[in-house]
Amino acid sequence: MTELAQARVPFPSFALRLGFLYAALFLVVGCYLPYLPVWLHWRNLDADEIAGLLATPLFIRILFTPAISFAADLLGGRRAILIALAWGSLASFLLLWAADGFWQMLLATVLLAINWTTIMPLIETVAVAGIRSGAVDYGKVRLWGSLSFIVASLGSGLLIGTLGAGTVLPLLVAGTAAMVLGAHLLPREVAGRGPLAPARPRRIRLADAFDLVRAPLFLLFLLAASMVQASHALYYSFGSLYWRAQGIPDGAIGALWSVGVVAEIALFAASGRVIASIGTARLLMLAGLAATLRWGLMAVDPPLWATAMLQTLHAMSFGAAHLASIHFMTHAVPEDRAATAQGLYAAVVAGLVLGGATIASGPLYRTFGGEAYAAMACLALIGAGSAFLLMRRWRGGLVVGAAEPPTA
Repeated sequence: MTELAQARVPFPSFALRLGFLYAALFLVVGCYLPYLPVWLHWRNLDADEIAGLLATPLFIRILFTPAISFAADLLGGRRAILIALAWGSLASFLLLWAADGFWQMLLATVLLAINWTTIMPLIETVAVAGIRSGAVDYGKVRLWGSLSFIVASLGSGLLIGTLGAGTVLPLLVAGTAAMVLGAHLLPREVAGRGPLAPARPRRIRLADAFDLVRAPLFLLFLLAASMVQASHALYYSFGSLYWRAQGIPDGAIGALWSVGVVAEIALFAASGRVIASIGTARLLMLAGLAATLRWGLMAVDPPLWATAMLQTLHAMSFGAAHLASIHFMTHAVPEDRAATAQGLYAAVVAGLVLGGATIASGPLYRTFGGEAYAAMACLALIGAGSAFLLMRRWRGGLVVGAAEPPTA
């Protein structure tokens, strides 16, 4: 057998394994996002300390996620790096569970951030490879993560309502253990249709990574995606605490989080048709407009039934923005720097900008309560405007050229 005829994992097997990894990842996210603030409040931290701890991973990823992602592109060892990061995340959650006081929790959070924040970009890089090769329909694989999020948010809410907020960290440890298993199950090589990859793949250079940072259309995309996603900062940080302050029980809070994800699943299930009919940049613009409407109405303290209806907009404000971002990076960035693009996206969108908005959410929530959602609506509107400019300027091609092949 020649080097070009290496065995590959069959399409269904790859999709199933990737779906399991997404499901395991979002078991953690579905507990972490709604209820880690509840656990921190239970541990007697105030609003500013909670905001600081929640923002720490977002700022840590600014440095570490691009660096680790570039290393994955350079070395080609994405699976091995994923496994190491999954084990590091498990150890970090155990340290956070055992931590005593703000400063010990901060140290554990820093260690968690170094490991945790690059996992999602690397999984998305594997998924993008599957999209390019025809091995996966991204939306139909990614929806398993959304289904898992519903199970985690509903189940965690019921358990916390029955057993108390102290159950949050044991649930996070259990979910992370499943993620470790999912990382080990990921195939060593992505199957694909068409010609096999060359024996000597092109090697990314540091200059190739900087080309992305200097590309005007990539920067415009980052601005649009950053503003839309950062508009969720108050919801992620204080949404559950605010609903608790309104007297909504934990089980109902879990249901509210799940309502949005159910709508998101419907979008992901039809993602291929949605992208084909609407287009990537236009979908990102619509996501910004939906987020503007969602947070603008949340600022006027709607009743529970109206809040549940507004939660369905999560399919657009988050789901459509994420779907558009993945497809933009699939088609606008050369394959040789796919992980680097995901790392930059995570560092800027889910790091620098979302981190700044999360830090700001502490004093905003302390001062204005639910009315602080108006500030989130303003961020979303800026994102929609930036996506409109991207829609006018991007024609669907690469925003930077492919790297030169290595010399003999």
